[in-house]
Amino acid sequence: MNVWIEKYLPNVYLIPDEFIEATKQTLYMTFWSALIGGALGIILGVLLVVTRPKGLLENRLFFEFFDKSINIVRSIPFIILLSLLALTTRFLVGTTIGAKAALVPLVFGIVPFFARQIENALLEVDPGVIEAAESMGTSPIGIVFRVYLLEGLPGIVRASALTIINVIGLTAMAGAVGAGGLGNLAISRGYNRFQTDVTIVATLLILALVFLSQFVSNLLIKKISH
Repeated sequence: MNVWIEKYLPNVYLIPDEFIEATKQTLYMTFWSALIGGALGIILGVLLVVTRPKGLLENRLFFEFFDKSINIVRSIPFIILLSLLALTTRFLVGTTIGAKAALVPLVFGIVPFFARQIENALLEVDPGVIEAAESMGTSPIGIVFRVYLLEGLPGIVRASALTIINVIGLTAMAGAVGAGGLGNLAISRGYNRFQTDVTIVATLLILALVFLSQFVSNLLIKKISH
């Protein structure tokens, strides 16, 4: 096996430790940005649903603010968002380089995306179930937790899987500006030094993470649906 790797992937063969470290950095960025961004995205998605016209806590001013803010941030390309948030990133983590620094723009990038996905998932909940809960005197908070989040769980899981896949892609993009991870390895060694085998292996590892997250989400959805 080692002979095959040395023959066909000579540059990869020389830097196994760098691939291990880059994979750890990608997993670190994906986990924490998905966790923090996911929590904020669910909160924002719920607020979009309950404050919209005819919502549980209808408030046009709040809804318009949240809705327009999401549209604006989602319209900014991530590579530009990295630059726009440089000062904020430096203030929060003390640097603009490395996996930890990438968490700030990653969270800012995925919260609007995930919030919109959560909004769509919760809007698919049967209105009749919500009306029944209201007629029984359930409070808005109770409806959010017992109806929206519970009934919309399959949609939330699908949205989470889609978001994680999106995060993995964004970590690769963040790697292009020194955030570390597999994206950084593919650019700094694979592209800049014309080491095509490094680029190919880094890409395959990123795809493996994507397929793994999709596989896990499919299992969860199947279990929840039954």
